[in-house]
Amino acid sequence: MIVSVDGVKGAFQAIVEGELNCTVECSPLLGPQAVQAVHDYMDGVKLPARIWTIEGVFDATNAAAALPTRQY
Repeated sequence: MIVSVDGVKGAFQAIVEGELNCTVECSPLLGPQAVQAVHDYMDGVKLPARIWTIEGVFDATNAAAALPTRQY
């Protein structure tokens, strides 16, 4: 069993090719989500105590479908 971290495009390709079993995403694309939270706060929206980042776990069941959308 081989698992990687960061969910980079190369990992998705390796899963599709059968060279990797899983990758756990730690997305560097948090900017838009953070900016939205700031805007919401400034607009008086009560923010939750914890804001979960948009990330995921990918394996042979979903890596091929996600590969074309990878930005990094």
